[in-house]
Amino acid sequence: MTTRGLRCSFAAEMRGDPLTGTAAPATGLLLVEQPGPWGRLALIQSRLDPAVGAALSTRAVGEDLRALLIRRPGRHPAPGRRRWALVDCTPGRESMRWGTFGVDAELLDLPLDGTAGAPSDDPCFLVCTHGRHDACCAMRGRPVASALAAWRPDQVWECSHVGGDRFAANLLALPHGLYYGRVDEANVAQVAATHERGQVTPGLLRGRTTYVPVEQAAQQHARALLGEWGINALAPVALAIAGRGTWRVRLAHRPHDLVVTVRSVPAGPAALLTCAATHLAHPPAFVIDAVHPRPPTRPRPPTRPPPA
Repeated sequence: MTTRGLRCSFAAEMRGDPLTGTAAPATGLLLVEQPGPWGRLALIQSRLDPAVGAALSTRAVGEDLRALLIRRPGRHPAPGRRRWALVDCTPGRESMRWGTFGVDAELLDLPLDGTAGAPSDDPCFLVCTHGRHDACCAMRGRPVASALAAWRPDQVWECSHVGGDRFAANLLALPHGLYYGRVDEANVAQVAATHERGQVTPGLLRGRTTYVPVEQAAQQHARALLGEWGINALAPVALAIAGRGTWRVRLAHRPHDLVVTVRSVPAGPAALLTCAATHLAHPPAFVIDAVHPRPPTRPRPPTRPPPA
């Protein structure tokens, strides 16, 4: 069946574009509450001062953070003070710190080193609803955000563009930085509940933002192979190029680490990958060529002293 004329997320679903290894890499997030409409470039095309938005974006990139605007699902009066959050998604250091600001310029002095704000142990869920960036994000994201907010009202936000429009609705589970795609009203509460139990939802998981795509793909394949769904299970610990378009990823595992050989290939014929795309492109995919245990490192024999 042809996908011509379909919105990108519906066409990608029909083509079977793989979710695995599609989370945008970053070590964390900078979230800024900004109610109201967002233009295509949300940080400089919203009611946030565009000069402040541009400066925040530049600062965030310099710290390997992704800056996103957030707002509560539904219609709400503008708060007197808006909220910001700094999220560290690094495995073993996962954290969220929240603060407030009254005028946009206050954000220019916000430290991005994790020293500001009040820490929170509550998980947080972001649903991309950035319709000016891609219509699918609004069409499919808003109902998901509303459904989840009815269950966890204080922990759910709509957010600006996170990447992977064709996988809408997209959900980010924080502070771990887990990306989920093709989330809908029927499964979103289960995805969130599973995250709160410290596990991932494999069929919808795109990857973790702290790992590059080939590491995400290797980890997800090993999860399925071993049935290990803990959020921090099988963490990538080393990456090496094995050839053109091929990598070896070492994953932490007991009694011995695993080495996964991953190859990048086109997932299918060229297509328009977003609603706004004007040029055809091949959706990416990853093939797992081998999985084997890493042999333990043998201790080096003691060096004999030189003869007198």
